[in-house]
Amino acid sequence: MTLVKEADKFFYKADGFDEAVIGIAERCGDLEQVIAYDAEKCIDILMAKGMDEGDAIEFFNFNVAGAYVGPRTPVFIFKHSLEDIESYYE
Repeated sequence: MTLVKEADKFFYKADGFDEAVIGIAERCGDLEQVIAYDAEKCIDILMAKGMDEGDAIEFFNFNVAGAYVGPRTPVFIFKHSLEDIESYYE
């Protein structure tokens, strides 16, 4: 993770995944904003660098999404429709 400072705020960004940024996320009760990434795009980036899908998912889960660096750690979002989410929990 790399620390990025902008004006009076700073963010951690996941190195090598700039193309997967989808915005800024906020958590309830937390004053800090964090960078939000498309998790599937991150995995695609790893595969484009030569990893097969299984290795890319494992690397992403352990080394990228699993790299907690404090309260400004980025979030990684798997995009799904509400219908898909509801049916998953039925």
